[in-house]
Amino acid sequence: MASVSTYLNFDRQTEAAFEFYKSVFGGDFTAPGIQRMGDIPPQEGMPPLPEADKNLVMHVELPILGGHSLMGSDILDGMGHQLTVGNNTHINLQIDTRTETDQLFAKLADGGTVTMELADMFWGDYFGSCIDKFGIQWMINCPEKPAN
Repeated sequence: MASVSTYLNFDRQTEAAFEFYKSVFGGDFTAPGIQRMGDIPPQEGMPPLPEADKNLVMHVELPILGGHSLMGSDILDGMGHQLTVGNNTHINLQIDTRTETDQLFAKLADGGTVTMELADMFWGDYFGSCIDKFGIQWMINCPEKPAN
């Protein structure tokens, strides 16, 4: 089912922030819980992950109110990421079909900047990100598998 969530990035504070949000809103993190950077399988062209970064948060999700979820991850300065207040929030669209994903992505990216082309990701979904022509950051994720 399609949904919208807010995606937050932090500089080594995601776990503390989400424990705080959990204390505010209650509930539990969505399974499988907090996923760590050390869980990412090695990718071609990706530099080795420093030991100090392996326990950082790759992804966490907390349902809050009215079907809305907060999601988040730590940035990796060693990968060239830089946190600036204002670039640490994304609107995340969970889309049911690849066709709709392609259509929405093309429309949102038109006149803007594609930051990650749509592609199949190691977690099993079809994913891409862009900044629209008004400076709003979008992440689009689709669990539908490619047609054979």
